[in-house]
Amino acid sequence: MNTTQNTTTSHATTRPGGRIDIEDRGAVLVARIDGGPHALFDVAIAEDLKTLVDRADKDPNIRAVVFTGTHPDRFLSHADVTWLQQGGVGFPPINTRIAGLVARFATAINKTPGVRALAKKSRLKTLLQLDAIHATFLKMNASGTIFIAALNGSALAIGAEFAWACDLRIMAEGDHVIGLSEVLLGLTPGGGGSQRLPRLIGRQQTLTAVLEGRPFTPGEALELGAVDEVVPQQDVLARAIERAEYLSLRAKGSLGAAKRSIYFGASMPLTAGLQYEHAEFLVRDQQPQAQQRMLGYIADAEATGELALLNPEKYAEALRTGRIGADN
Repeated sequence: MNTTQNTTTSHATTRPGGRIDIEDRGAVLVARIDGGPHALFDVAIAEDLKTLVDRADKDPNIRAVVFTGTHPDRFLSHADVTWLQQGGVGFPPINTRIAGLVARFATAINKTPGVRALAKKSRLKTLLQLDAIHATFLKMNASGTIFIAALNGSALAIGAEFAWACDLRIMAEGDHVIGLSEVLLGLTPGGGGSQRLPRLIGRQQTLTAVLEGRPFTPGEALELGAVDEVVPQQDVLARAIERAEYLSLRAKGSLGAAKRSIYFGASMPLTAGLQYEHAEFLVRDQQPQAQQRMLGYIADAEATGELALLNPEKYAEALRTGRIGADN
Protein backbone atom coordinates (compact mmCIF):
# COMPACT_ATOMS: atom_id res chain seq x y z
CA MET A 1 0.00 0.00 0.00
CA ASN A 2 1.28 3.46 -0.86
CA THR A 3 1.36 5.46 2.36
CA THR A 4 1.72 8.81 0.62
CA GLN A 5 -1.57 8.86 -1.28
CA ASN A 6 -5.15 9.76 -0.34
CA THR A 7 -4.33 11.29 3.02
CA THR A 8 -6.52 13.77 4.84
CA THR A 9 -6.07 15.34 8.25
CA SER A 10 -8.78 16.27 10.73
CA HIS A 11 -8.61 18.01 14.08
CA ALA A 12 -10.39 16.03 16.76
CA THR A 13 -11.15 18.93 19.10
CA THR A 14 -11.01 22.68 19.61
CA ARG A 15 -11.27 22.49 23.42
CA PRO A 16 -8.54 23.89 25.68
CA GLY A 17 -5.82 21.41 26.49
CA GLY A 18 -4.25 18.70 24.41
CA ARG A 19 -5.67 17.12 21.29
CA ILE A 20 -5.28 14.30 18.81
CA ASP A 21 -5.05 15.17 15.11
CA ILE A 22 -6.03 12.37 12.75
CA GLU A 23 -4.53 11.71 9.34
CA ASP A 24 -6.66 9.37 7.24
CA ARG A 25 -4.60 6.98 5.11
CA GLY A 26 -7.42 4.69 4.11
CA ALA A 27 -7.39 1.52 6.21
CA VAL A 28 -4.76 3.06 8.53
CA LEU A 29 -5.22 6.20 10.60
CA VAL A 30 -2.24 8.14 11.93
CA ALA A 31 -3.12 9.85 15.22
CA ARG A 32 -0.75 12.63 16.32
CA ILE A 33 -0.96 13.36 20.03
CA ASP A 34 -0.39 17.02 20.86
CA GLY A 35 0.10 17.45 24.59
CA GLY A 36 1.44 20.98 24.36
CA PRO A 37 4.99 22.11 25.05
CA HIS A 38 5.49 19.50 27.78
CA ALA A 39 3.67 16.67 25.93
CA LEU A 40 1.26 16.01 28.80
CA PHE A 41 -1.70 13.63 28.80
CA ASP A 42 -4.85 15.45 29.93
CA VAL A 43 -8.63 15.13 29.94
CA ALA A 44 -9.01 16.58 26.44
CA ILE A 45 -6.63 13.98 25.00
CA ALA A 46 -8.47 11.24 26.90
CA GLU A 47 -11.78 12.36 25.37
CA ASP A 48 -10.31 12.54 21.87
CA LEU A 49 -8.82 9.08 22.37
CA LYS A 50 -12.19 7.62 23.36
CA THR A 51 -13.86 9.15 20.30
CA LEU A 52 -11.12 7.80 18.01
CA VAL A 53 -11.15 4.28 19.50
CA ASP A 54 -14.95 4.12 19.27
CA ARG A 55 -14.79 5.18 15.62
CA ALA A 56 -12.01 2.75 14.71
CA ASP A 57 -13.71 -0.15 16.46
CA LYS A 58 -17.07 0.39 14.71
CA ASP A 59 -15.84 1.20 11.19
CA PRO A 60 -15.01 -1.99 9.25
CA ASN A 61 -12.88 0.05 6.85
CA ILE A 62 -10.51 1.21 9.59
CA ARG A 63 -8.07 -1.63 10.22
CA ALA A 64 -5.29 0.03 12.22
CA VAL A 65 -4.41 3.18 14.14
CA VAL A 66 -0.84 4.43 14.62
CA PHE A 67 -0.24 6.84 17.52
CA THR A 68 2.74 9.17 17.66
CA GLY A 69 3.66 12.37 19.49
CA THR A 70 4.00 15.85 18.03
CA HIS A 71 6.79 16.78 20.46
CA PRO A 72 10.18 16.25 18.79
CA ASP A 73 11.51 13.99 21.56
CA ARG A 74 8.49 12.83 23.55
CA PHE A 75 5.62 10.46 22.85
CA LEU A 76 3.81 11.53 26.04
CA SER A 77 5.74 12.77 29.06
CA HIS A 78 3.14 11.73 31.67
CA ALA A 79 -0.24 12.93 32.92
CA ASP A 80 -0.98 16.56 33.70
CA VAL A 81 -0.02 16.47 37.39
CA THR A 82 -2.29 19.44 38.19
CA TRP A 83 -5.26 17.37 37.03
CA LEU A 84 -4.27 14.45 39.28
CA GLN A 85 -3.43 16.65 42.27
CA GLN A 86 -6.74 18.50 42.18
CA GLY A 87 -8.63 15.23 41.71
CA GLY A 88 -7.33 13.97 45.05
CA VAL A 89 -8.46 17.02 47.06
CA GLY A 90 -11.60 17.06 49.20
CA PHE A 91 -12.05 13.37 49.94
CA PRO A 92 -11.94 11.87 53.45
CA PRO A 93 -9.18 9.29 54.08
CA ILE A 94 -10.16 5.85 52.78
CA ASN A 95 -8.58 2.42 52.75
CA THR A 96 -7.96 0.21 49.72
CA ARG A 97 -11.13 -1.83 50.21
CA ILE A 98 -13.34 1.27 50.22
CA ALA A 99 -11.39 2.70 47.29
CA GLY A 100 -12.08 -0.50 45.34
CA LEU A 101 -15.79 -0.14 45.97
CA VAL A 102 -15.66 3.49 44.88
CA ALA A 103 -13.82 2.52 41.68
CA ARG A 104 -16.47 -0.09 40.85
CA PHE A 105 -19.13 2.52 41.59
CA ALA A 106 -17.44 4.87 39.11
CA THR A 107 -17.50 2.17 36.43
CA ALA A 108 -21.24 1.70 36.98
CA ILE A 109 -21.84 5.46 36.82
CA ASN A 110 -19.90 5.78 33.56
CA LYS A 111 -22.24 3.22 31.99
CA THR A 112 -25.31 5.34 32.85
CA PRO A 113 -25.30 8.55 30.76
CA GLY A 114 -27.77 10.58 32.84
CA VAL A 115 -26.13 9.77 36.16
CA ARG A 116 -22.67 10.27 34.62
CA ALA A 117 -23.53 13.82 33.53
CA LEU A 118 -24.58 14.73 37.07
CA ALA A 119 -21.63 12.97 38.71
CA LYS A 120 -19.15 14.84 36.50
CA LYS A 121 -20.18 18.02 38.33
CA SER A 122 -19.23 16.50 41.68
CA ARG A 123 -15.95 15.57 43.37
CA LEU A 124 -16.17 12.24 41.55
CA LYS A 125 -15.23 13.93 38.28
CA THR A 126 -11.57 12.91 38.20
CA LEU A 127 -12.39 9.37 39.34
CA LEU A 128 -14.88 9.05 36.47
CA GLN A 129 -12.32 10.41 34.02
CA LEU A 130 -9.69 7.88 35.11
CA ASP A 131 -12.22 5.05 34.90
CA ALA A 132 -13.12 6.15 31.37
CA ILE A 133 -9.45 5.95 30.36
CA HIS A 134 -9.31 2.36 31.61
CA ALA A 135 -12.44 1.58 29.59
CA THR A 136 -10.87 3.07 26.46
CA PHE A 137 -7.67 1.05 26.90
CA LEU A 138 -9.72 -2.13 27.41
CA LYS A 139 -11.71 -1.38 24.27
CA MET A 140 -8.43 -1.13 22.37
CA ASN A 141 -7.52 -4.59 23.67
CA ALA A 142 -10.89 -6.06 22.66
CA SER A 143 -11.12 -4.41 19.24
CA GLY A 144 -10.38 -5.96 15.87
CA THR A 145 -8.51 -2.76 15.03
CA ILE A 146 -4.74 -2.92 15.45
CA PHE A 147 -3.29 -0.13 17.61
CA ILE A 148 0.42 0.68 17.32
CA ALA A 149 2.45 3.14 19.40
CA ALA A 150 5.11 4.88 17.32
CA LEU A 151 7.22 6.06 20.25
CA ASN A 152 9.07 9.00 18.75
CA GLY A 153 10.53 9.78 22.17
CA SER A 154 10.09 9.31 25.90
CA ALA A 155 6.96 7.98 27.59
CA LEU A 156 6.56 7.97 31.37
CA ALA A 157 3.67 6.95 33.64
CA ILE A 158 0.43 7.13 31.64
CA GLY A 159 2.45 7.79 28.49
CA ALA A 160 4.02 4.34 28.94
CA GLU A 161 0.70 2.84 30.04
CA PHE A 162 -0.93 4.14 26.87
CA ALA A 163 1.82 2.53 24.78
CA TRP A 164 1.40 -0.79 26.65
CA ALA A 165 -2.35 -0.72 25.97
CA CYS A 166 -1.48 -0.76 22.25
CA ASP A 167 -0.82 -4.00 20.40
CA LEU A 168 2.69 -3.12 19.19
CA ARG A 169 5.31 -0.58 20.20
CA ILE A 170 7.99 0.79 17.85
CA MET A 171 10.47 2.98 19.79
CA ALA A 172 13.05 5.48 18.67
CA GLU A 173 16.73 4.97 19.29
CA GLY A 174 18.49 7.64 21.31
CA ASP A 175 18.36 9.31 24.70
CA HIS A 176 14.74 8.35 25.39
CA VAL A 177 13.09 6.36 28.18
CA ILE A 178 9.87 4.47 28.88
CA GLY A 179 8.68 3.50 32.33
CA LEU A 180 6.57 3.95 35.43
CA SER A 181 7.71 6.88 37.54
CA GLU A 182 4.67 7.32 39.82
CA VAL A 183 6.39 6.23 43.05
CA LEU A 184 8.63 9.30 42.85
CA LEU A 185 5.52 11.48 43.31
CA GLY A 186 4.21 9.35 46.16
CA LEU A 187 1.76 7.61 43.83
CA THR A 188 1.39 4.18 42.25
CA PRO A 189 0.62 3.29 38.62
CA GLY A 190 -3.01 4.13 37.90
CA GLY A 191 -3.40 3.68 34.15
CA GLY A 192 -2.89 -0.07 34.00
CA GLY A 193 0.91 -0.19 34.18
CA SER A 194 1.08 -2.55 37.15
CA GLN A 195 -1.12 -5.01 35.26
CA ARG A 196 -0.05 -4.75 31.62
CA LEU A 197 3.71 -4.46 32.09
CA PRO A 198 4.03 -7.74 34.08
CA ARG A 199 2.20 -9.47 31.24
CA LEU A 200 4.87 -8.19 28.86
CA ILE A 201 8.09 -8.55 30.84
CA GLY A 202 7.26 -10.57 33.96
CA ARG A 203 6.35 -9.72 37.53
CA GLN A 204 9.80 -9.40 39.09
CA GLN A 205 11.22 -7.14 36.39
CA THR A 206 8.15 -4.93 36.71
CA LEU A 207 8.29 -4.91 40.50
CA THR A 208 11.90 -3.76 40.75
CA ALA A 209 11.39 -1.05 38.11
CA VAL A 210 8.18 0.28 39.69
CA LEU A 211 9.53 0.26 43.24
CA GLU A 212 12.54 2.27 42.10
CA GLY A 213 10.68 4.49 39.64
CA ARG A 214 13.38 3.72 37.10
CA PRO A 215 12.53 3.82 33.40
CA PHE A 216 14.02 1.67 30.63
CA THR A 217 16.24 2.86 27.83
CA PRO A 218 15.14 1.79 24.33
CA GLY A 219 17.68 -1.04 24.37
CA GLU A 220 16.58 -2.26 27.81
CA ALA A 221 12.92 -2.05 26.84
CA LEU A 222 13.55 -4.10 23.70
CA GLU A 223 15.56 -6.75 25.55
CA LEU A 224 12.86 -7.12 28.22
CA GLY A 225 9.95 -7.09 25.77
CA ALA A 226 8.46 -3.76 26.86
CA VAL A 227 8.72 -2.60 23.23
CA ASP A 228 8.73 -4.68 20.04
CA GLU A 229 11.26 -2.82 17.89
CA VAL A 230 13.81 -0.02 18.22
CA VAL A 231 14.64 1.93 15.07
CA PRO A 232 16.25 5.29 14.23
CA GLN A 233 14.00 8.14 15.30
CA GLN A 234 13.41 9.34 11.75
CA ASP A 235 12.11 5.87 10.82
CA VAL A 236 9.73 5.29 13.73
CA LEU A 237 6.51 6.50 12.12
CA ALA A 238 7.21 4.91 8.74
CA ARG A 239 8.00 1.56 10.36
CA ALA A 240 4.86 1.71 12.50
CA ILE A 241 2.73 2.46 9.44
CA GLU A 242 4.41 -0.39 7.58
CA ARG A 243 3.52 -2.81 10.38
CA ALA A 244 -0.02 -1.41 10.56
CA GLU A 245 -0.58 -1.90 6.83
CA TYR A 246 0.79 -5.43 6.98
CA LEU A 247 -1.40 -6.54 9.88
CA SER A 248 -4.46 -4.70 8.57
CA LEU A 249 -4.63 -7.11 5.62
CA ARG A 250 -5.91 -9.81 7.98
CA ALA A 251 -9.61 -10.27 8.76
CA LYS A 252 -10.66 -7.67 11.33
CA GLY A 253 -13.04 -10.11 13.06
CA SER A 254 -10.28 -12.68 13.42
CA LEU A 255 -7.87 -10.10 14.79
CA GLY A 256 -10.40 -9.05 17.42
CA ALA A 257 -11.10 -12.64 18.45
CA ALA A 258 -7.38 -13.40 18.74
CA LYS A 259 -6.71 -10.22 20.74
CA ARG A 260 -9.52 -10.93 23.20
CA SER A 261 -8.39 -14.54 23.67
CA ILE A 262 -4.84 -13.41 24.44
CA TYR A 263 -5.50 -10.22 26.43
CA PHE A 264 -8.37 -11.58 28.50
CA GLY A 265 -8.38 -15.37 28.19
CA ALA A 266 -4.66 -15.87 28.78
CA SER A 267 -4.85 -14.32 32.25
CA MET A 268 -7.65 -16.68 33.34
CA PRO A 269 -7.12 -20.10 34.91
CA LEU A 270 -6.36 -22.59 32.13
CA THR A 271 -9.79 -24.21 31.97
CA ALA A 272 -11.59 -20.86 31.83
CA GLY A 273 -9.11 -19.53 29.28
CA LEU A 274 -9.65 -22.55 27.04
CA GLN A 275 -13.40 -22.04 27.22
CA TYR A 276 -12.98 -18.37 26.36
CA GLU A 277 -10.83 -19.26 23.35
CA HIS A 278 -13.29 -21.97 22.29
CA ALA A 279 -16.16 -19.48 22.31
CA GLU A 280 -14.24 -17.01 20.14
CA PHE A 281 -13.29 -19.81 17.75
CA LEU A 282 -16.87 -21.03 17.39
CA VAL A 283 -18.07 -17.55 16.47
CA ARG A 284 -15.40 -17.16 13.80
CA ASP A 285 -15.93 -20.69 12.45
CA GLN A 286 -19.49 -19.77 11.47
CA GLN A 287 -18.62 -16.57 9.63
CA PRO A 288 -19.13 -16.53 5.83
CA GLN A 289 -15.61 -15.20 5.30
CA ALA A 290 -14.00 -18.08 7.19
CA GLN A 291 -16.32 -20.64 5.60
CA GLN A 292 -15.44 -19.41 2.11
CA ARG A 293 -11.71 -19.47 2.78
CA MET A 294 -11.85 -22.95 4.29
CA LEU A 295 -13.85 -24.31 1.34
CA GLY A 296 -11.34 -22.76 -1.03
CA TYR A 297 -8.47 -24.30 0.95
CA ILE A 298 -10.10 -27.73 0.78
CA ALA A 299 -10.70 -27.40 -2.96
CA ASP A 300 -7.08 -26.34 -3.55
CA ALA A 301 -5.79 -29.33 -1.58
CA GLU A 302 -7.97 -31.72 -3.57
CA ALA A 303 -6.85 -30.18 -6.87
CA THR A 304 -3.11 -30.06 -6.11
CA GLY A 305 -2.72 -33.00 -3.75
CA GLU A 306 -0.87 -30.77 -1.27
CA LEU A 307 -1.83 -28.49 1.63
CA ALA A 308 -1.30 -24.83 0.77
CA LEU A 309 0.00 -23.98 4.25
CA LEU A 310 2.69 -26.66 3.85
CA ASN A 311 3.79 -25.14 0.55
CA PRO A 312 6.47 -22.55 1.42
CA GLU A 313 5.66 -20.31 -1.54
CA LYS A 314 1.93 -20.31 -0.86
CA TYR A 315 2.49 -19.76 2.85
CA ALA A 316 4.77 -16.78 2.11
CA GLU A 317 2.08 -15.38 -0.18
CA ALA A 318 -0.54 -15.88 2.53
CA LEU A 319 1.56 -13.96 5.05
CA ARG A 320 2.11 -11.17 2.53
CA THR A 321 -1.58 -10.82 1.64
CA GLY A 322 -3.07 -11.75 5.02
CA ARG A 323 -5.23 -14.54 3.61
CA ILE A 324 -5.33 -17.93 1.94
CA GLY A 325 -7.28 -17.61 -1.29
CA ALA A 326 -9.60 -14.77 -2.24
CA ASP A 327 -12.76 -13.32 -0.67
CA ASN A 328 -15.88 -12.58 -2.66
